[in-house]
Amino acid sequence: MATCVTGCAPAVHLCQRLNRLKTLDEDMMATSLKRCLSTLDLTLLGVGGMVGSGLYVLTGTVAKDMVGPAVVISFLFAGIASLLAAFCYAEFGARIPKTGSAYMFTYVSVGEIWAFLIGWNVILENMIGGAAVARAWSGYLDSIFNHAIQNFTETHIMQWDVPFLAHYPDLLAAGILVVASFFISFGVQVSSYLNHIFSTISMGVIAFILVFGFMLAEPANWSQKEGGFAPFGLSGILSGSATCFYAFVGFDVIASSSEEAKNPQKAVPIATAISLAMATTAYILVSMVLTLMVPWHSLDPNSALADAFFRRGYSWAGVIVAVGSICAMNTVLLCNLFSLPRIVYAMSEDGLFFNFFARVNPITKVPVNAILVFGILMATMALIFDLEALVQFLSIGTLLAYTFVAASVIVLRFQPGKISTKDTSSTSPNPAAVPSPVALESQTITDGVGEMKEYESFSDKLQLVERSQTQERRGVGQLRAHWEPYLGRLLGDFEPGEVVAFSVLALMVSAVSLCAVVEFGNNQLQLPLWSFVTLLVIFIVAYLGSLLLIWAHEPQRNSKTFQVPLVPLVPGASILMNVFLMLKLSPLTWVRFAIWIAIGLCVYFGYGIWHSKEGLRELQPKDMAARYVVLPSGSLVQTVQSVQPDGQVDALAQHANTSTTPTTTASEQPGRT
Repeated sequence: MATCVTGCAPAVHLCQRLNRLKTLDEDMMATSLKRCLSTLDLTLLGVGGMVGSGLYVLTGTVAKDMVGPAVVISFLFAGIASLLAAFCYAEFGARIPKTGSAYMFTYVSVGEIWAFLIGWNVILENMIGGAAVARAWSGYLDSIFNHAIQNFTETHIMQWDVPFLAHYPDLLAAGILVVASFFISFGVQVSSYLNHIFSTISMGVIAFILVFGFMLAEPANWSQKEGGFAPFGLSGILSGSATCFYAFVGFDVIASSSEEAKNPQKAVPIATAISLAMATTAYILVSMVLTLMVPWHSLDPNSALADAFFRRGYSWAGVIVAVGSICAMNTVLLCNLFSLPRIVYAMSEDGLFFNFFARVNPITKVPVNAILVFGILMATMALIFDLEALVQFLSIGTLLAYTFVAASVIVLRFQPGKISTKDTSSTSPNPAAVPSPVALESQTITDGVGEMKEYESFSDKLQLVERSQTQERRGVGQLRAHWEPYLGRLLGDFEPGEVVAFSVLALMVSAVSLCAVVEFGNNQLQLPLWSFVTLLVIFIVAYLGSLLLIWAHEPQRNSKTFQVPLVPLVPGASILMNVFLMLKLSPLTWVRFAIWIAIGLCVYFGYGIWHSKEGLRELQPKDMAARYVVLPSGSLVQTVQSVQPDGQVDALAQHANTSTTPTTTASEQPGRT
């Protein structure tokens, strides 16, 4: 048995290293970046990240090929689904105002290797997303000039015929990315001003589309003569919702910018809610106008809105829409180029990625190295890859990040002391000193997260005693009182929050299994009906049982920052929906995902695990207590005593006595200590 334990020790130690958590004991408002973004800045960043090419391109594609006029319902469902994920991001962005978004949230609550893989995938998703938007921007502008740019490039520069590559190098798309990276490197305020300009123009164009579009609306286009409101039925609406969900993925730029927000505790939740509401409203109203202006089956998927005005005889309006679409795509480009370097910076700052990218320019207060390097990489992808090939690789990393953030919300909500603040008692020079009578008369306790309340009257002190006793019996992560008779014997021996962590794991496994049965049970697997129903019942019971077991424990309450409502129901629903959407992606996307994960593991085990600051912190000595002893000669000798078990303290003291000059103890010279 001893041999087995000894042989398993390296594996156990490796697992501990892989799952170590990021500590946030220091002041989380301290940063080397510049805190200058207001709530309005964050809101416009969120709107710019969501309202872009999806509004001008995706709307027409989904309406014509998948849903019809019922694209309005699809966007509504997609907005509700995005709201579940946005709640989780808003809570983390307010509680942990650090850049890195999903990477940082996972690192704090789940573990290091999972955080690295999330950040690694989000990096690629942002690179592909920025390159795809640049390609769409170039194609939209080229279509205005009757493809003159494409013809000139193919005739006078070069063209090739290679799978997954474009037929010609898109110099315009690469150029706009290089120029945008150059402007963003000047600082966050320059990026914010540019985003304000483009977002204002884009919202003005959207308002024009709505006002003028409803004037040209013809209700007959929703009639049964044109195919009806929902020609593809409920299945078409759900499939359209899965596609429309990707139009809202830009809201995480708000959480990525929390380290540069003036007041992230209030600004992040407010900006997330307002920007998501504005984006959802814009998508619903614009899709309504589009399908009312022209029949849905005659839409042009590449430039639906501009083409609709051209076909109604208002070519000047089509030009205005084209200008608005280019400005909207510029905002998406800025958001991708804004959030990507900050995720790279956060990973490099923690030692998990190359330290070269953690350098911040002392003047502009932005990670210039990360901006320029990854801006050039993004421009290279836009230069050589085709738009369709880029789009095929989108979304899986974002959905995976949403899933882990939702799981992290549950874990963090039921874990005591995961995010600690500075202990005010530790500032006292003598912790063992007897409190003064004044301090005894006016006692304070911590309510929620760091909020101090005073209890001076006798009745308040009695309530304080009762409350403290109740909190001792029912702390965060422990079973609720009314569940104790039923589950106390079974779960009473676990540490607070430990059962919740296992339940979250069971929740994710059951969600994956349930979605796999629903997606593949009848078609690919061809399960018999009794087997299909049995598996559905088993995994539904496991999923609901995990939620119920989590709910049976005490969560953190009375936080001063925004908290996700109805935990664990809202994060659990977000996990289920994200997993379902991931399983609907193409096999080629999963192949790309596996290859990129393999590359990421090589980077982590080759560099990250050895340079992790959390790992280096573990190698440092524990907290040290210093004592100064006055020698007869009048000199001072400092002896250092580690806060360790008694046996180790005695050994350390004996080593200090033998390795230093003899000291005079307090018992020998009581007046000299």
